Amino acid sequence: MTTNASGPGGGPGRVLYGCMGLGGSWSAEPYGPADVDAAEAAVRAALDAGITAFDHADIYRHGKSEAVFGEVLARDPGLRGRITVQTKCGIRLPDGGLPGMYDLRGKSILRRVEESLARLRTDVIDVLLLHRPDPLADPDDTAEALESLRRQGLVRQFGVSNMGAAQIAALQARLGVPLAPTSWR
Repeated sequence: MTTNASGPGGGPGRVLYGCMGLGGSWSAEPYGPADVDAAEAAVRAALDAGITAFDHADIYRHGKSEAVFGEVLARDPGLRGRITVQTKCGIRLPDGGLPGMYDLRGKSILRRVEESLARLRTDVIDVLLLHRPDPLADPDDTAEALESLRRQGLVRQFGVSNMGAAQIAALQARLGVPLAPTSWR
């Protein structure tokens, strides 16, 4: 689980279920029905504990964490309206001999969000976090992609993960909406 150290107004934080363990192995091998069943059991246990926010990243289990979660949502169509779905983008895993890298180029963000939406089987992401800072990305290009996602209604809110104050301020200065308050990293 991931927790937010302080909630709105400085009170207790919201508890999020970290979905990095869902979806089978960290290999590129496909997941199976047992992995979907395990994900559903985990989601039900989280809901029974009062947890309604679920944290993903496009890289968790090579996308399989989002995919099994999407299958859980498909099994219970009313579930999506009762939960918050948060995911992250900005890390590319090594692939086909190419090294992994941080990638916050606008076109990459747009593609990654489209892929996450398809895997999650939802039409909107409640909170999109930029997973890691990309020192080579053009902050204007990054912000333009985020604004495009917001205008299209594909993402409701944006935030960051693993960024320093200067990086956050630089991004915030380019956005027309405030970044989601987060204190977890």
